[in-house]
Amino acid sequence: MYEPIPYQGPEIVSANGIQICYDAFGNPNNPALLMVAGLGMQLIGWDEALCTMLVERGYWVIRYDNRDAGKSTKFDEAGVPDTMAAMQGQSVSAPYLLSDMAADAIGLLDALGIKQAHVLGASLGGMIAQTIAINHPERVLTLTSIMSTTGDMAVSMPKPEGIALLTAPPATNLDSYIQNDLNWASVANGSAFPVDESVVRQRATATWERGTYPPGTARQLTAVIVSGSRQEALKSLTLPTLVIHGKEDPIIRVEGGIATAESIPNAKLMLIDGLGHAMPPETWPDIVDAIVALS
Repeated sequence: MYEPIPYQGPEIVSANGIQICYDAFGNPNNPALLMVAGLGMQLIGWDEALCTMLVERGYWVIRYDNRDAGKSTKFDEAGVPDTMAAMQGQSVSAPYLLSDMAADAIGLLDALGIKQAHVLGASLGGMIAQTIAINHPERVLTLTSIMSTTGDMAVSMPKPEGIALLTAPPATNLDSYIQNDLNWASVANGSAFPVDESVVRQRATATWERGTYPPGTARQLTAVIVSGSRQEALKSLTLPTLVIHGKEDPIIRVEGGIATAESIPNAKLMLIDGLGHAMPPETWPDIVDAIVALS
C-alpha cells in the first residue's frame, strides 16, 4: 500500500541572525539532504516530484529560501547595488557575501538539530554549497554542485545571450513575469530539452504569487561577483563531490563546471549533452542516481 511522504512546513526559523523559510519532505530520521536555491530562486523552484524521488531513495529533503528571496529576510535597508558595474570589474560594495549565505544554511541546520547533511546546490546554490563545504567541512557529508562554477571570472562569465537574460528588466505584473520565464526557458533549456510552456506558466504563476523580489536578486548577484574565486580553496576539499553541468549552458558556461570538478580532488564530473542552464524532468533519474552513488 502506498504511504504518503510526510511533509513539514513551510515554517520560518531564526538562523544566523535572520529569518529563514524552509519546508521538508520525508522522514527526519533519514540522512538530511539540503537543497540550496539559485539566483532569485524560491524553495518552490525545487520541484516536489524531484524531492519525492530523493525521499524515495532514503533522504530527508529540506529546501529553503535564501536571504533576499521568497519568505526569508529581505535586506531592504541595503539598497540596490550597481550589479552591471560589478560585472564590468568596477569596485562595488556588497551588502553580504556568499560566506554569509553559507552561514545562513549552517544556521538552518543548527535550528533543525542537524549535525551533518548532504548538500546540493544549483547555479548560485552550487556556489553557496561549495562555500558551505569550504567553510564548514565538518557539517557536509557529500557535495553536489549543479550548473555552477568556481567564481573564477575566466570560466564564469555568461555567454552574450546569458547576459541578456540576467540583465532583462524585471517584470511588473504576472503576464510579463510569465513571458520573462518563457524567454528564459527558450534560451536556457538547451537543444535537447524542448520547453513545456504549461509547466513554465504554472511555475511562474506560483512564484509570482508567493512573491518575487528583484532588489534581492541584484544583491545576491553582487555577492557572487564580489566574493571572488573559490578555485584554490576548493582544492582543500576531501569529501565525496559530484559536479553536474549542461554542455550548452549559456548562463554559466560548461567550462565553469569542468573547472569546479578539476579543482576538487576526486570529484565526479557529469556532463549532459544538449542541456543548458536547467534541470528538466528528463534529467532527474540520472541526476538522482548519481547523487545516491555519492553516499
